[in-house]
Amino acid sequence: MSYWPHLMAAMVGAGLTVQVGMNATVRFAIGSPVLAAIVNFVVGLAALILVAVASGSRWVPGSTATVPAWAWFGGVLGAVYVASTTVLGPRLGAAALLALTLSGQMLAALVIDHYGIIGFPQSTITPSRLLGAALLVAGVLLIMRR
Repeated sequence: MSYWPHLMAAMVGAGLTVQVGMNATVRFAIGSPVLAAIVNFVVGLAALILVAVASGSRWVPGSTATVPAWAWFGGVLGAVYVASTTVLGPRLGAAALLALTLSGQMLAALVIDHYGIIGFPQSTITPSRLLGAALLVAGVLLIMRR
């Protein structure tokens, strides 16, 4: 079994924590969480354009017509995440913020997997999965204790 996807997911998660601090720094410098989020997305767009050009990616004409309308709102959720964490990170601290967002992700993931919606395969909620989520929430509570 290859563990590369697992390692990559952990590295991306670590990057999210670092990103919150970077975005908060931009927010404090320019005075607006919304403008800080815009800076984040503009820089990210520029980086993605460079990667797309370097990798030879090509846009297939007409391919956007096959995307369901609801799927286009993923960008809105990304913007809400970036803007929100830019404000909440300095207030909650990195550990509490990421523990809370991870808990929200885990609970949503359990429901999404259980019903097999928005492109994910169906995976029924089991007692062991519920226990894992409960332990995660307990961990969040422990992390938030000062």
